[in-house]
Parts: sequence; structure tokens; C-alpha cells
Amino acid sequence: MLSSFTRKVFFRKQVQRCLDFSTTACVGKVYNEPLSGHEMPRAGGIASMMRLPVQTDTEGLDACFVGVPLDIGTSNRSGTRYGPRQIRCESSLIRKVNIATGACPFDSMQVADVGDVNLNLYNLPKACEDIRKHFCNLIRNGCITLAMGGDHTLTYPILQAIKEKYGPVGLVHVDAHSDTNDEMLGEKIAHGTPFRRAFEEGCLVGNKVIQIGLRGSNYHLTDYDWGKQQGFKIVQSHECWHKSLTGLMEEVRDMMGNHPVYISFDIDALDPSFAPGTGTPEIGGLTSIQGLEIIRGCKGLNIIGGDLVEVSPPYDFQGTTALTGANLLFEMLCILPKVKYDLK
Repeated sequence: MLSSFTRKVFFRKQVQRCLDFSTTACVGKVYNEPLSGHEMPRAGGIASMMRLPVQTDTEGLDACFVGVPLDIGTSNRSGTRYGPRQIRCESSLIRKVNIATGACPFDSMQVADVGDVNLNLYNLPKACEDIRKHFCNLIRNGCITLAMGGDHTLTYPILQAIKEKYGPVGLVHVDAHSDTNDEMLGEKIAHGTPFRRAFEEGCLVGNKVIQIGLRGSNYHLTDYDWGKQQGFKIVQSHECWHKSLTGLMEEVRDMMGNHPVYISFDIDALDPSFAPGTGTPEIGGLTSIQGLEIIRGCKGLNIIGGDLVEVSPPYDFQGTTALTGANLLFEMLCILPKVKYDLK
């Protein structure tokens, strides 16, 4: 619950914005917006995503942030269960407009933090079912979810929920790993298998899947072949070195057309020098600038959901990885279809 002081701050700011008729998007409707650092010190306030209001469902929302504190699907270093909490803490630095792109998401969408999925941390298949059911409820009214993770297993049940509402979707998958293993230690569900399971269950359209940033040592030279056989476009990390990715994203927009698209961004897609706090780091990764180019390049797509996963705070005590993840989630918010742009 918000304190009485915080509620008064929100109410006063929202009323003032609605009295300002130069902000036409707000006339007749009050939108949530992040608590400003000018209203309360950044170290204060509720630790919600961007210090937005918190509610327990998606009633009245166009988009929401939701945490998935999962790490029992990891194969190397654990700790991603703390990712959502740390992302929220670091997100207090993010302000409400994207001055580089002109995006003003809080002038045209109702956004809130809807808390975390209550999931079973002792049984991974049960945890996946908890996630699927939770997201079915969150998206049933058309609200777009932006999930904070949590290990990459979580994308599988989210895509199951997405399929129930939207049918098979396109996928922009940014990652060091393809996550298309058939099994891991004999198990079908783990953070290295979500996109194989999702494709097998008809959640994805094969020729509308792109995987960007894949790299690292593998077990076989054919490890990416399964995805290619399903129609996935594979862009390995070394193909991105020393170049802008704006051209690639033009191809992605042509590939996706107006089909519903989900974005899944594993923080380990970035080089460990930019994001060390993750469970399976691989050298030679994307830069943070390239990460921004990819997400901003999705503007104009029919985005129906997204996630930022694999932030593991115990491996980055400075919080840089979580801060980067928070910013990438804000960038995802800025490219959603309803967002107002003001390029003055």
C-alpha cells in the first residue's frame, strides 16, 4: 500500500496535469506516472518499478510490470529469484519520458506495477503452471505485460498464456544462448529449453522468430540447426561486432509485419562487461547500445508482451546489471503500440 503522503503526491500531480490543457492526452483521463525525484528523494518511496502505483490486478491498465522471482530452472549460477526486486530498486533512477526517442508512455497509457507471481520454488513444472495461470489472468483484458525475471524458464509458461489469447506469435529473442535444448539433465523444462517447448506447443510462428546475440562454446557444431530447421533466423554475436544493428531491425520489421510479437531479452545477451550479474555469462556479447538499438528497432511492431530475464544480483553488488535491465524494460514500454511520441 502507498503511504498517505505518496498518495497525496500522486493525486496532486495527476490533478495538475489534467488541468494543463496543453497535455491533451490527459484531458478527461488521469494516467499513472512515476513518482518524481523532485517530489520524493530517489532513496525513498515504495520500491515498485519506476516507483509507479502498485495494484494486484490489471483492471484499467494498458500495460504493467510484473515480477517472476524464479531461479530453480538455472543450470549454472542461481540468484535470479532476486532479479525483480533489484530491478525495481534500481529503476528509481528512470524518469518518465524518453528524450532520445520522444516517447511519452505515461501520457497515453495507464501503467502500474502488479507485483510478483506467487510460484512454487520446489517444483519447476508446478512453478510454470503457476506462472501460466497468473499471466492468463493478467492479459485477459488486453493488458500488455512486461515481466522481470527470474530465469528464462519463465518465458515458456508466459508464451503458453499468450497463445491462449493471441494464438502463435512472432518472437524477438535476444540472448547469448538459443534455449532450444530438448533436455537438460534429462528434464524437458529448464532455462535452456523454453523456446523448443513453446514451438512444439504451437506458441511460435517459426518463420517469425529471430534470435540475436547467440555465442559461446557449445557441445556440437550443429547446436543451432534445430532452430534453423523450424525457420528461425539466427544472428550470432560475432555477426554484430563493430556495427550498428539498425539495419538488422529493418529486416525484423519486414519479417514480422503486423503479426503479434513477443520480445524476450536475456540480460546475458550483453557482454559481461556491461552486465556481469547473470547466471551464464559469455564473453564477446552485445553492447548496451546495441541492446537499445534492438528494442527501439521494434517500434511499429504489434508488441503484445515482453520480458527481461536472468538478472542475478548476487553476482553484481554494484547493481549495474539490474539498472541496465530496468532501463531496457523502460525502453520496451516506450515502443508499445499505444505510446504517444512528442518529437519537439
